[in-house]
Amino acid sequence: MPFETDVDDPLLAKATELRKTFHLDAVERDKQGSRPVEQIRLLKESSLASAQIAREYGGQGASWLTILRIVREFAKTDGSLAHLFGYHHLPLNLILFRGSAAQREKWLAGSAAGNWIWSNSGNAMSRTSSGEKTATGWVINGSRPFSSGSHIADYIQISWENAEGARLTAAMPAEREGIVIENDWDGIGQRQTGSGTVRFVNLQVHDDELISSPDVSLTPYSSLTSLLQQSVLLNVFIGSAQGILEEGRAYTTTRSRPWIHSGVERHVDDPWIKRQYGDLYIRTLAATELADKAARSLDMAYAQGPSLSLADRGAAAIDIATANVYAGEVGLTVSSEVFELMGARSATNANGFDRFWRNVRTHTLHNPAEYKKRTVGTWLLTGEFPVPAIYR
Repeated sequence: MPFETDVDDPLLAKATELRKTFHLDAVERDKQGSRPVEQIRLLKESSLASAQIAREYGGQGASWLTILRIVREFAKTDGSLAHLFGYHHLPLNLILFRGSAAQREKWLAGSAAGNWIWSNSGNAMSRTSSGEKTATGWVINGSRPFSSGSHIADYIQISWENAEGARLTAAMPAEREGIVIENDWDGIGQRQTGSGTVRFVNLQVHDDELISSPDVSLTPYSSLTSLLQQSVLLNVFIGSAQGILEEGRAYTTTRSRPWIHSGVERHVDDPWIKRQYGDLYIRTLAATELADKAARSLDMAYAQGPSLSLADRGAAAIDIATANVYAGEVGLTVSSEVFELMGARSATNANGFDRFWRNVRTHTLHNPAEYKKRTVGTWLLTGEFPVPAIYR
């Protein structure tokens, strides 16, 4: 196959076997949406959920290159599971970046031991939950949208605004009384991600569950969460492109019929079909190489820890923005144009090929390429790196 995974890496080998299992009912699960309970159970049993956690906390210390290649592998058949696995790392690393030593020991070691799955309900662009201070913590009411993974999580990161409008963040078990998972996500893609609303009804948050403070300034290192998010997204895009290209190739070579005016007896002998598949493969391969370059840049920035400089953080941000823009464009192009190459009979609900385009289209809308192109262009013309912020 054109996009074989490096199974010499034991974690990627595990991911490849899981992906084969996920593939068996991927189309049907996509139609149903809801909660991928059995798939999450298998993911936890594989220990991949704790792979990136540092060895000092009981994890396996996997590189971001490996983790993001796992995201890509899952996306080759199921963008939702790729999304859930990738986003699981955002609250985990928020604790690493901004949590206290006691919190890192408690939550990272606990997560490694239990292979917990994490999610977040702290959308920074929606100020729709608020809290009142108590003697021992906070009482939270309201809701937060785009709470990906909340429907299958063991632990959840939440956010709210205090009376002064400052944003606070905490982590706690997802089953705590007062957390209401609406499970109302109705996207055209990413149907199993539970990316809908979480309500907080007199939710009790303890002081020792607060992660840092709004008074603590963001540093280049603690701002890496935004780059992690972008890295997950771009690898969902690329894995989706790889997946539909592989499924399209199999369909074209076994089921597609030549067009009546093509002058060939086999569809694969049509020069148009050959050229188009070559073009889509080249674009996807280029996007894959950019993604690996960006992942290595992220690994280098991450390895510097709290001493990470703005310049080194900025260099990683440019690599990731570049890869993100191209991955989104390639994902949309490949997942759409491949239908022309497979032919009219490919466009059925039974085949489920449309899930790739729907998944990429849904995610790219949350991540406008226009602004990333401006970021890269600004750096190219002036040498200015993006100021660390949401999506940058």
